[in-house]
Amino acid sequence: MNYRNAKYINNNGWIDCEIQHPVYGWGPYTLNPADTDMTVNNDDLLAAMAAKGDVAPYVPPTQAELDVMAAAEIREERNRRLLTDVDPIVMNSLRWGDLTPAKQAKIASYRRLLLDVPQQAGFPRTHVWPEKPV
Repeated sequence: MNYRNAKYINNNGWIDCEIQHPVYGWGPYTLNPADTDMTVNNDDLLAAMAAKGDVAPYVPPTQAELDVMAAAEIREERNRRLLTDVDPIVMNSLRWGDLTPAKQAKIASYRRLLLDVPQQAGFPRTHVWPEKPV
């Protein structure tokens, strides 16, 4: 079986690579040694990789890389909250106009606090979500 660019992706023995399909050409494949689906014969693929000995070792992400991933996930959640909690009210002039000035101030404050989550001390390793106004 032809493969290329093989590398371990975790400590569980999973390997990301590309395999050559006889009709479709090269395509991505993740080899899980515990997978029992024989669409691709993992035993043959593992044997070919063992024979060549060219699978790149697993390199765990650095703390900086983990921080980048965490920051992206937190920003995604922040954006979801803006889209579901704030924008339907703020972007609708009729709904916004029906609110009391006190309620508008609470929603505006909540929006600002959501936008400022990435500026919190310790972000992205620590952060606090603002409480949604009722």
